[in-house]
Amino acid sequence: MEKIAILDFGSQYTQLIARRLRELNVFTEIVNPERFQYDKNIRGVILSGGPGSTETEEAKLPPELLSGEIPMLGICYGMQLMNTLFKGTVGSSTHREYGKQGIKLKLSAPLFKSLNPHESVWMSHGDSIVSLAEDYQVIAESKGSVIAAIQHKSLPFYGLQFHPEVTHTPNGTLMLKNFLDLCQCRQDWTTDIALQEIIRDIRETVGNGRVVSLVSGGVDSTVSTFLCFEALGPEKVIPIHIDSGLMRKNESRDVVKLLRSHGMKNLDFVDASSDFLKALNGIAAPEKKRQIIGDLFMTILDREMEKLGAMDEKTFLCQGTLYTDLVESGKGCGQNAAVIKSHHNVNSPFVEDKRKKGLIIEPNRHIFKDEVRQVGEALGIPHHLVWRHPFPGPGLAIRILGEVTSSKLETLREAEAIYVDEIKKAGLYDKIWQAFAVLLPVSAVGVMGDKRTEGAVIALRAVTSVDGMTADFYDMPHDILSRAGTRIINEVPMINRVVYDITSKPPGTIEWE
Repeated sequence: MEKIAILDFGSQYTQLIARRLRELNVFTEIVNPERFQYDKNIRGVILSGGPGSTETEEAKLPPELLSGEIPMLGICYGMQLMNTLFKGTVGSSTHREYGKQGIKLKLSAPLFKSLNPHESVWMSHGDSIVSLAEDYQVIAESKGSVIAAIQHKSLPFYGLQFHPEVTHTPNGTLMLKNFLDLCQCRQDWTTDIALQEIIRDIRETVGNGRVVSLVSGGVDSTVSTFLCFEALGPEKVIPIHIDSGLMRKNESRDVVKLLRSHGMKNLDFVDASSDFLKALNGIAAPEKKRQIIGDLFMTILDREMEKLGAMDEKTFLCQGTLYTDLVESGKGCGQNAAVIKSHHNVNSPFVEDKRKKGLIIEPNRHIFKDEVRQVGEALGIPHHLVWRHPFPGPGLAIRILGEVTSSKLETLREAEAIYVDEIKKAGLYDKIWQAFAVLLPVSAVGVMGDKRTEGAVIALRAVTSVDGMTADFYDMPHDILSRAGTRIINEVPMINRVVYDITSKPPGTIEWE
């Protein structure tokens, strides 16, 4: 199958490049630059951005890529790397560019076919090209006369200082489409093909072994479990659901019902709510909470696997890990990815040990949330479950800012259930990427029954997104906010104030912790 190889230099947006190309029905493969191997099916190569600097690091690329036989596109750091390899120079810019910027294009450049002379793009760089390599020419500049795009004078090499892969570059997808045309790459890859490849990969990896699958109840872990079930059958799959007590209202009950109704007869249900609450006692720091929850999940999993006799070299652990989890945990394909936040299914010693032994199955590790949903529907998982809003691995513990207690959990659970109920009644649930409530560590003065009160504050949040890497706050109709807020204050004890979060990502994250 024809494909585009993406060399990952540690950018937080690398997977977005793959996402945009998949939208154009092209198979993509993200690879470590140091492990790149030429493949006759590769029609083009994209060099990602990254936090590194060619000014202070030795610039390297696999030598076979410099012959010009394969078209190449460098993005941000990738463009700077191409320029450096051809004897140009890069340095810290006196005119740094972050966010939306206007650029002027030379429309004779094939990369800009069908575009306008002036385009809005998304910049995020501190270094810039100081002197252009002799073999290159400038094909776009920003308002500050910073080189925004280049192309080689004779070879099919192109560079963009901005990020065409993010939605904030309105015509970025068209630029990528133009690059695919230059690569003469067929556009015939689909989600159905991905599903077939995932199932084939599970069968080849597991062989005569079996799989223990940790099912949290979210979309990711549910789909990965169903994938293993589809590939291996009921005898070889042991789903484990651990009720941490940090779940949404009635979530564990619904998870168990779904798995059993699908014929997963080996289901192991563990009520560990008291264990998690005890472990979190007195802990307020977000990363510490994540670490404790992750470690305890793995301790309980370890105990359950031992009880099930599943600690041998033929038992694999299945997780719902997405590539965005790997990126944010600094576990991307490159060497320099920054850690945004830890994920218990990525960074734990237990998982790392399993990974070293080759006993981890992560069917979703190369696909996005929306692609996971499409795969889930193809597997026959009910629509309302597949399109359920994302839920963090640490659960409500990171939606309670500060110490976690049983009373706070119950308060937040009820408030969030009311909020989501009002959104569903208004028919807006499927239009929103994620909606949830956060319990703030502050008390506010109120008046109830002609008396002064002090109560907690609930923050409501809703965002729109395609892949979770960037997000805009949802412009929630005021009547819905009014109904939800009134119900929360009237129906949930301890709450006397409700606020709405209008922060986008970036600069914020979707979750508060």
